[in-house]
Amino acid sequence: MKLQITHDQDDLRFYASLDQEEAELTYFVTEDNVLDFDYTFVPENYRNQGLADQLVETALRYVKENNLKFTPSCPVVEAYANRHPEYQEFMVL
Repeated sequence: MKLQITHDQDDLRFYASLDQEEAELTYFVTEDNVLDFDYTFVPENYRNQGLADQLVETALRYVKENNLKFTPSCPVVEAYANRHPEYQEFMVL
């Protein structure tokens, strides 16, 4: 399933609508303008389909395209970043 992901900059999240539910990746911005990805949620009925990876990929592409930095406080984001070395240079631990 390919998600249609929206970046809501006012609410600090990347999300996708799934029928009556939403999958989301939330973040906050630190004083150093680093995006700290802190929480990923996929509704139970949609898990194990690669949807969390799609959210993370979209968020990390945003970081890369805007020459930002990110902190992977969420273990899902950390695991994805560790599997994709093209995002390592943007990661701040």
